[in-house]
Amino acid sequence: MPTSKVFKDLNITFGQNPVTKDLLVTKNYDAIKRSVMNLVLTQPGERFFNPNIGSKIRNLLFEPLDYVTASLISSEIEYTINAFEKRVKLKEVNVEIDDDNNAFNVVIDYTIIGEPSSVQTIDLFLERTRA
Repeated sequence: MPTSKVFKDLNITFGQNPVTKDLLVTKNYDAIKRSVMNLVLTQPGERFFNPNIGSKIRNLLFEPLDYVTASLISSEIEYTINAFEKRVKLKEVNVEIDDDNNAFNVVIDYTIIGEPSSVQTIDLFLERTRA
């Protein structure tokens, strides 16, 4: 599917192209998907020189497993994407409680600016973990 612009980001593995030895890149849909996921999963303060980028959902994962927390997670994801990822238009964030795994299933639907007919989806499984 052609896009109106070419979007490139560095691949998070920092792998090298075996021929050119350049760093691998992700392009277009994959680059934007990775960017959205990184924004949602990054806590504020984790990025050097830009401490405000990220979401506070990790803190919310230690709140009660209920609809209020699910709503707060949804709102935090919506805020983060709308504030920091200008290449997408958010369509919907759906957060469902997974009682069996003590976690949340998140579905994020968005379109890429310039490609409004193509809805992209990200599925995330958010669970409590201790570092």
